[in-house]
Amino acid sequence: MDADRALLTPRGELVRGCAQLLTEKLAELPAGTARVDLDMSGVHFMDTAGLEFLEVLRDHARRQAMPVTTTRWSGQPRRILELAGLDTTDPLHSPAPAPAPAPAPAVGMSSVASAVALEREERLHLLQEEVEQLRQAIASRPVIDQARGILMATYGCSSDDAWHILRDASQLSNTKLRTVAESLTASTAAEGVAPPPEVRTALAQALERLSTR
Repeated sequence: MDADRALLTPRGELVRGCAQLLTEKLAELPAGTARVDLDMSGVHFMDTAGLEFLEVLRDHARRQAMPVTTTRWSGQPRRILELAGLDTTDPLHSPAPAPAPAPAPAVGMSSVASAVALEREERLHLLQEEVEQLRQAIASRPVIDQARGILMATYGCSSDDAWHILRDASQLSNTKLRTVAESLTASTAAEGVAPPPEVRTALAQALERLSTR
């Protein structure tokens, strides 16, 4: 709190359950709170639950009749805002209405309406694709994190270096990142099988790349 201003700093991921946590946090604010500002720079991942998160803030601003802002969006969450057609500076900000267009013939207006509808449909399609990629990323994270841990323990590298090794191995072998991670973790089991030759070669090349950086 800073006088009557509340500054919230979400960190990590906006996924399922984040809207409920935000609702609880807003309910705990002091009675004299006159505005709420959120610094989103600590949020590095967001799926469609992030849009529910924003809706909670809009509802709070309406019910309490107070200004609420969310600023400093970056990275993947900012991309979701772009695909959703929201203002990336502050998605809760409502821009001033555009000037009314001059009257146009019925056919022209119909063409404009069709173009707007197509644009919205394309934007929705892009958002759906992005969200599906996010779902796959969430499902893949445990095995990827495990593979990173194996590389860190085996080669004494950092978490970021382990990520670069997996990513480079995926690109060099033309294999999905999750598949590379799964084959690496499976190879460390009691009766594990070594990764496929192309993955082993790619991992070796990725390690060599890392050593020359």
